[in-house]
Amino acid sequence: MTLRRQLLLVSLLTLILPWAGCQFIRETESALREGQQNMLTGTAQAIADSLSQFPQEFARSQADVPYGENQVYGHPLVNEPLIDGYLDDWTLLPDSVRKLRGTDGSIAYAVGVRGNNLFLYVDARDTSVIYFQAGAGTPPYADQVILQSFDVSGGLIEYIFRTEAPGLLAASRRSNGQVTEESRIVAHWQDTASGYQLEARIPRSLLGERLGVIVANTADAMNPGIRSSTFSTPVPGRFVTPSPVLSSFVEAYVQPGLRLIVTDPSGWRLAQAGTTTQRRDSGSEIEGTSRLLRLAYNFILEPGDAAALAEPDASGREHQRYINDALNGRAASSWFRAPDTGRGVVAVAQPVWSGTVQTGVVVLQQGTDAILSLTNRALTRLMNFTLIATLAVAVALLGYSTWLSSRIRNLSSATEKALDGDRVRTGLPSLKASDEIGDLSRSFSSVLQQLGEYNEYLRTLASRLSHELRTPLTIVTSSLENLEHENLDAESAKYTARAKDGALRLKKILNAMSEANRVEELMQSAEPVKFDLHELVQATVAAYNGAWPDRQFVLQADTGPLDFQGSPELIIQMLDKLADNAVDFSKSGDSITMRLDKVDNTIRLSVSNPGPPLPQTMRSQLFDSMISVRGRGNSEHLGLGLYIARLIAEGHNGSISADNTVDGAIFVVELPA
Repeated sequence: MTLRRQLLLVSLLTLILPWAGCQFIRETESALREGQQNMLTGTAQAIADSLSQFPQEFARSQADVPYGENQVYGHPLVNEPLIDGYLDDWTLLPDSVRKLRGTDGSIAYAVGVRGNNLFLYVDARDTSVIYFQAGAGTPPYADQVILQSFDVSGGLIEYIFRTEAPGLLAASRRSNGQVTEESRIVAHWQDTASGYQLEARIPRSLLGERLGVIVANTADAMNPGIRSSTFSTPVPGRFVTPSPVLSSFVEAYVQPGLRLIVTDPSGWRLAQAGTTTQRRDSGSEIEGTSRLLRLAYNFILEPGDAAALAEPDASGREHQRYINDALNGRAASSWFRAPDTGRGVVAVAQPVWSGTVQTGVVVLQQGTDAILSLTNRALTRLMNFTLIATLAVAVALLGYSTWLSSRIRNLSSATEKALDGDRVRTGLPSLKASDEIGDLSRSFSSVLQQLGEYNEYLRTLASRLSHELRTPLTIVTSSLENLEHENLDAESAKYTARAKDGALRLKKILNAMSEANRVEELMQSAEPVKFDLHELVQATVAAYNGAWPDRQFVLQADTGPLDFQGSPELIIQMLDKLADNAVDFSKSGDSITMRLDKVDNTIRLSVSNPGPPLPQTMRSQLFDSMISVRGRGNSEHLGLGLYIARLIAEGHNGSISADNTVDGAIFVVELPA
């Protein structure tokens, strides 16, 4: 992995900062919400203590045996509905319409209260509506709706709604077996595609404290023997309506963003005031929150119940878990949050006691817009600062890593190019830098300087040895020649001849050592001439076949006359070294191939021979001075032959290389055409 990628990955550690910030925001939000909840609990307790002075208002709605759960709730209406058989002007939630017992939703009803009037709505699905016909039977059979109640003495009162045709109808009152027309009731029968709808306005003075609703669907008006279907509420129970006294009382405690609900011991809502939504200017910041921030809220903030559950129950009876706990005499709290907007609602429920008897529950709900506004601003600043900081760190680290890797790359490139032929360049980049790369550059430069000095020593070693040993060798040789003219016994003559032979071999070694210097001098002083390289190589191959009769030299050339500008003597000397090397590493009877080609502007001259492969570890050092891979031989080799061949090739602006073949080795010289 490159240095830039490593530093880029390191820059990702800056993401720890937003994570820590998010954790801080979450803890802050939880602490603020807990403080808000504690404040609401104290307020709810104070309101509950104040409500304990109204036990009679709670008692008005309390169920008594045997009516229990059979209570009917009268929803407060904001505006008085028009009696036209439709529910669209009742300002109620759709779930406020309740299903009658024994139906699958085919018959539903709703009861509303406005001023001194009660409003009844019934929606019945009936495939065949049977209208009332006078004289059709005794009693007459027809689809009808009956509203039941009890008078002060406990007698059953029924208000019957049936019609001969859709439209306004006259309601009948049945009490003590007598049926009379009730003109104070206004009702409207409206047929629909699936049945009919009934809407009626009844003065509250005509009704008692209990209500029941019956819907009778008649099968056949002319055939009473066909069974009719009757659906109704259970035995009429207490009619529960919001208490004006409690409603007026809780209005005094309402604040912006605060909703207050009072219920009876069964959970029926007796009073409601306020809303959890603050004024639009206070929540505008939240309304304008971006989708990205809302997603961040969902991830950061503690989850709660769905915000819709905090709304007052459409049926008029509260069933929330925390409210049920309060109905059982235990103060409780909960909180709700909407994932799409991030809005939250903190809710507390406190029992209301009148002495030792629980008379109801007070519920306080407050929106967390203020908290959300704070967290919104904090999260926005956090995200902005984090984004800027992360980008700045990433760009800085990327720039720094680019600069650092560039310095290292330049140092690496300069180090690779430090060995230029026989010279060593010690000037490296970043030598004056005071950091670790500067120390590394100075260390490399020091090593290269020592290497250059040693390389220069090796390069001139052969010349110095040749110069220093030539004079004593001449003395030894002349002394041995003079000694031959003396009268020596056979044993002394043998040792003298052996010493002379060794001196001659030593002389050849000194000549070889000085040959490289002579080649360098010739390369500098030789005047290039134009000659036919093909003809020169052809002549040398013929000479090699004569010089080494136990080897077979073969020339392969696809070109004709090949003009070349250079020194023919040095080219022949280079070929001699390559041929001598090929002979040394081949066996008697082997074939040595020389090939001459021209590719574009390059002349390619190769010498290949069978034999052992080149050592992998020394392939790059074969053409250095005094490097040899020979492990045998009856003649001395100092590893100068291939070095001289390299000097000649490079002196002609060419190059030389070596490689292994299937059965041996090949040496390739490339010269500019």
